[in-house]
Amino acid sequence: MVISTKGRYALRLMIDLAQHCDEGFISLKTVSQRQDVSLKYMEAIAAALNRANLVNSQRGKEGGYCLSRPASEITVAEVLHSTEGSMAAVSCLDAGENGCERAAKCLTLPMWKKLDAVMDNYLSGVSVQDLLDGKA
Repeated sequence: MVISTKGRYALRLMIDLAQHCDEGFISLKTVSQRQDVSLKYMEAIAAALNRANLVNSQRGKEGGYCLSRPASEITVAEVLHSTEGSMAAVSCLDAGENGCERAAKCLTLPMWKKLDAVMDNYLSGVSVQDLLDGKA
């Protein structure tokens, strides 16, 4: 599994919003400048985070983005799933129960399922606040 740039930048955006949560809604222009990421790319990431209800948006002069709930209640798994979709280690796990004709005989499938569960369990146990606090 490789986390894309989009997933990594989504975490940076969430951390930035958490660091500045007392400032209210933050413009993406400000975040993109602080994070040295193009505004257009940040807009795409913010849209995905907004669809996942991880951030709130507000239009207008005082508009921007803020976290939808406290950073301690937003997990890394949620952020990555919003931008990455599936985080399965192998593609056959994405296909579901009927995705692979070899699933019934595959001796490696149980291992991949356990690895997927371990990764998801770990990422679900790390919050944005944990990243801010250096506890990850």
